[in-house]
Amino acid sequence: MAELKNDRLLRALLRQPVDVTPVWIMRQAGRYLPEYRAVREKAGDFKTLCTTPELACEVTLQPLRRFPLDAAILFSDILTIPDAMGLELFFTEGEGPQFRKPVRSAADVDALPVPDPEVELRYVMDAVRLIRRELDGKVPLIGFAGSPWTLATYMVEGGGSKEFALVKRMLFDQPALMHRLLDVLARSVTAYLNAQVAAGAQALMLFDTWGGALSQRDYKEFSLRYMERIVHGLTREHEGRRVPVILFTKNGGQWLEAMAASGCDALGIDWTTDLNDARARVGSRVALQGNMDPSILYASTDRIRSEVAAVLDSYGRGSGHVFNLGHGIHQHADPEKVAAAVAAVHELSRPYHQA
Repeated sequence: MAELKNDRLLRALLRQPVDVTPVWIMRQAGRYLPEYRAVREKAGDFKTLCTTPELACEVTLQPLRRFPLDAAILFSDILTIPDAMGLELFFTEGEGPQFRKPVRSAADVDALPVPDPEVELRYVMDAVRLIRRELDGKVPLIGFAGSPWTLATYMVEGGGSKEFALVKRMLFDQPALMHRLLDVLARSVTAYLNAQVAAGAQALMLFDTWGGALSQRDYKEFSLRYMERIVHGLTREHEGRRVPVILFTKNGGQWLEAMAASGCDALGIDWTTDLNDARARVGSRVALQGNMDPSILYASTDRIRSEVAAVLDSYGRGSGHVFNLGHGIHQHADPEKVAAAVAAVHELSRPYHQA
């Protein structure tokens, strides 16, 4: 593998000195880019785009051609594992992801296999290998997966949900069954992420999109417990480097201390939590990633620049900060505004890293 020319992201995630704050953007390969929309149209549908390594590689690299980002993130979907378990994932325009075979009973849970990442999910590993080759050491590649609780939510509900009625009914009425489901998912996610590292991923991120829908007690028992298990099962050294792990629970600001004790290297922070407060609470245990509100990209370039400055000031001096949005970029964001934000991060962060 080519030597890494820009390792700012990996250094910041391990709280090592950097020259400027590294920046990447959740969903940086996506619908806000006209070149992505062109490839998506060529693919015919979203699932074909995800399952064709050459197309997944192309859209992964597209934002790096436009912006001086400090990382690439694998283009894929968090629901690849449930699909590989036989739930038959499909996408309907305007409806989001859905499963033809949702998980509703003990028999459904007991029938779930742990997919072999190099067999049922080979297309993801092939994409990782191809992206690493094409990156040629320019920036590191981030691999990712959905958390067990988030995957379980989609699997039981059969798709997205606002009320989480079916998955919470299982949690409250059949907690042992929910634990069995989360157990098989934790084993599957661990194998999947380790296979991504073996294929070339240099950092990992666990997306816990729906952890914030749980109570304090239930979050720790049904979400964080399984993410912690995954973290402890991951390959943390590869190609002579540490492989940093980022945990991100949307609306999870109240649990930062517990998340920091999980064994991860960094926490993703959404825009509802102040970075200065988060840093004071977790100390030097973990790095922090975030946390600009994605909607700021609808504002003027001057306003975006002032918001970047505010986020950098909120974290303060020293390493351990990866600049990002507090959640995924919106599909109607203007690429020119994104360019302004990325440039502002590199320019305005330099004084924070000078001795």
